[in-house]
Amino acid sequence: MSVPVHPVLDATDPQSWGPAIDEAVNAISRGGVVVLPTDTVYGIGADAFDEAAVAALLAAKGRGRQMPPPVLVGEVATLDGLAIDVPDDARKLVEAFWPGGFTIILRAQPSLQWDLGDTGGTVALRMPDHPAALALLKRTGPLAVSSANKSGSPAALDVADAARQLGDAVAVYLDGGEAPGGVASTIVDATGEGLRVVREGAVSLEALREVADVDGPEVSREDDPSDPSAGAAEDDE
Repeated sequence: MSVPVHPVLDATDPQSWGPAIDEAVNAISRGGVVVLPTDTVYGIGADAFDEAAVAALLAAKGRGRQMPPPVLVGEVATLDGLAIDVPDDARKLVEAFWPGGFTIILRAQPSLQWDLGDTGGTVALRMPDHPAALALLKRTGPLAVSSANKSGSPAALDVADAARQLGDAVAVYLDGGEAPGGVASTIVDATGEGLRVVREGAVSLEALREVADVDGPEVSREDDPSDPSAGAAEDDE
């Protein structure tokens, strides 16, 4: 992997990270991809509505369209702009665990002009509990974000590891220090008859069940490419 030729910018202090966030916003507006800290692991992000940028994100990771990235949002209210037929129990989980390490798979708004890959008409949404990530998202709007690593490699917990893996495929690296969570988000699929855990992570099944009726994960279901949640289940973010 080549040494990254693009900047690593300090995004640890809200009092001084303005220029770094500005640079990341500019890169995204130009169709570039950026690395950003989140509350779970580091992510690689691109404008969710820029087809070429999303393709560049997938190429940087070495993954195909069959594993579409989740979408990070900066506000809970964005949910209804991106998804339809949101079950009441899904809303309860969002209210309880956003921002945080919780991803919900929903039916995507059919009118949206985006191409995240082979999603089967679904979208995996999360609101991260990280100040730098939220500052960026509030400037850019929804971002397609996958874990900042080569597909098949461990997710990066610091910007140096992300840079070693992704190199100059990334326009801007935001350094927020070591990822505070280190545990991938829990993913719940709300596109079927009931809610089902696709992957248990930062939020336990027990915690989910204190809020809503949620079924446990099914063994090997995430490996089925026909499953609408398959791509999200394989993602490490």
